[in-house]
Amino acid sequence: MKRTLVGAVVAIAALTAAGGAEAKGCIKGAIVGGIAGHYAGHHGLMGAAAGCAIGRHRANARARQMDQQQMGAPARPVSAQ
Repeated sequence: MKRTLVGAVVAIAALTAAGGAEAKGCIKGAIVGGIAGHYAGHHGLMGAAAGCAIGRHRANARARQMDQQQMGAPARPVSAQ
């Protein structure tokens, strides 16, 4: 329990030190990863770090995909019926 609490405090401290754009996707990933790591062998801190990295990666990929859709979306022809 003490280790999980220390891990949560470290994760929160790291999140507050990072900027808003840096933490996009990290918070949810860290929470899910921390819980999963805790139950998978009392490795909550490592799970939170991995979850944060994966969450940021997915958020960045989603943002790139949205940018590509907005910038490069070809106009669809209107079908005549």
